This record gives sequence, C-alpha cells and structure tokens, in this order.
Amino acid sequence: MLYVLGELSDRFILFNLFRYQSFRTIGSLLTALMFVFFFGPAIIATLKVKQGKGQPIREDGPASHLLTKKGTPTMGGLMILSGLVGSTLMWANLANLYVLTVLGVTLGFGAIGFWDDYLKVTKQSHKGFSGRQRLAFEFVIAGIAVIVMVSFGRSAHPMALAFPFFKDFFVNLGWFFVVFGAFVIVSFGNAVNLTDGLDGLAIVPVMIAAATFAAIAYLSGRIDYATYLAINHVPGAGELSVVLGAVVGAGLGFLWFNAPPAAIFMGDTGSLALGGLLGSVSVAIKHEMVLAIVGGLFVLEAASVVIQVASFKLTGKRVFKMAPIHHHFEQLGWKETQVVIRFWIVAVVLALIGLSTLKLR
Repeated sequence: MLYVLGELSDRFILFNLFRYQSFRTIGSLLTALMFVFFFGPAIIATLKVKQGKGQPIREDGPASHLLTKKGTPTMGGLMILSGLVGSTLMWANLANLYVLTVLGVTLGFGAIGFWDDYLKVTKQSHKGFSGRQRLAFEFVIAGIAVIVMVSFGRSAHPMALAFPFFKDFFVNLGWFFVVFGAFVIVSFGNAVNLTDGLDGLAIVPVMIAAATFAAIAYLSGRIDYATYLAINHVPGAGELSVVLGAVVGAGLGFLWFNAPPAAIFMGDTGSLALGGLLGSVSVAIKHEMVLAIVGGLFVLEAASVVIQVASFKLTGKRVFKMAPIHHHFEQLGWKETQVVIRFWIVAVVLALIGLSTLKLR
C-alpha cells in the first residue's frame, strides 16, 4: 500500500524513502509490533472468554505443567498473524510474486493450525484432527507454492539445490525439486510446532531466524551483493525482507504476553504458520540448507521426536527421558527459564553460523 508512494517521489522528495526495502522493513517491524502490543490484551481477553478452560495440557508431559499452565488460552497465533499480515499489506510490494506466495503459505498453514487448535479446545483434548489429513493439506499448500515459485519466479536456477560453503555449486533436481521444496516447508512448519512447548521457547528462535533470513533475502535480491558474495541472485526476493521484518515485530509484541508466565500460548495457529513462512522463504531464495543451520534448534527438536519414536518401536527403549528434547532437559532438573534461555543462546549461535555461509564460499 505505502510502497506506491515511492512512485510519487518526483512530486515529494520524502516519498523516496518508500522505495527502499530497508526503510519499509523497519516500518513493517514497528507497525506489526505496535499492532500486537496494543491489541493483544483485547485479543487475549476474548480468547479467554471463548475458550473457557484454555488449552488442554498433555497428561504425559511434565507434571508441573498441569499446575502452572492450566487455563491459559491458546490461538495466540491469531495475534501474530494479524500484525504480520496487516503490516505486510501496508508496507510490502503486493505485486511481488514471492510476497504473495509466502503469505499464501503462511495463511494456509495458519488456517490448518487454527482448526487443530479449535478441535483441541472444544474437545478438551491435546489431540486435534488426523495427523495424516493435516500433513496432506500442508503438502498440497506447500506443493502449490513451490510450483508457483518455480514456474513464475525469476531465479536463474529455479529447480536446483544450492549448497552453502560452495561457490556456484548447484544440483539440478528437475521437477523433483517441487517434492523437495514442499518437504522443506512442511517439515519446518511442524518442527516449529514441536518446539512450541515452553513459554517463549519458540517465538524468539523464530524471530532470530526471521531476522537472519531478512538479511539473506535482501542480499539475494541485490545483484551487486549477490555477485560479491557468490550467492544465488533472485530478482524480487529482497521484498521478502519486509515480510520477515513484520515477523520480528509481531514476534516481539507477542513475546510481551508470552514471556513466563505466559498469558497466552501461540498454539498451532502460530507455530505452523511461522514455520511454513520460514520454510517457503528459504525455498524462494534458494537457501534451504542454510535454513537447516539457522533453524538447527527446530531441526533438533523434530529429530528428537523421530529418534524417540523409532527407538521405542524398534527396541522398546527410549533415548530421551521425554520428547521433544526441551522436556528431556526439564526432566533432568533444569528449570523452564533455564531451558528457554539456553535454547535461545543456541539459536543465536546457529544464526551466526548460518550467516557465515554467505562469506565462506
């Protein structure tokens, strides 16, 4: 919306600011932050009334959660998505293919998460609708998004997989890239979902990853920087930094209410949407493997569940005291705030390693 003001810069010089992605990214961040911060209390109050008993707590989870988290409302992702989408519509170039595609994935995954949360709240069970059905819907949305980006995007290597630490090294996957890209988006959406188990645990690493990919998207969209860093140049991808700025802003606003003790939980509404958003951005800018590094914390959480389930089915024994792995550390005696802050530190370190791949080629 405000992007079009840049076209009027010849009439009013200050409108020239709206032509710069960096300026609009900051504007997007602040707008999303203010929206969630100011409207958050009203949204929380409404959700408390509508949900009554709040999010059902896992009976097989840490016993302390049944006491400290019972009655807390969920679907806080609605706060995040409202600020994110509203801010993006205000500051981003809505004619940009990547912006529209990423928003489509975000809203699609958010809708799936919302329905799952709704079933959990109404049935007062931690189980939503069928996992197979959920995955099927996610793959359809992700697959369509990848096909759109591959068919109408402007990348020089639309169906190739780029490798970090290597200069101009691409492996052409052909149309199998659609399957691979969809897998990345769906996997990351569910990885973030699995991480969202403690107050503030998921949202800060999401913001760290979003800020990191905002920088990468901006650099990938600039031919001069992309050439200098020997990374894949994707014309138009820089506009995704505006979307990711909104993620950081909405995340900061949400963290104000999600900080321990949380007044609201993100729920699947937010975690699936944000994970899908990050996954689709990585596919758009050809940094899928870098996402595995920057979002390594989410990968570890998902891997711990896979290992736990596989080990129990094959041997009857569990590798971790409880999965996902953040519960394992709780069972070892770490306090919730210790787990959360230490995981934040891990997320920062992984983001720095991910950024280093831009230069170490």
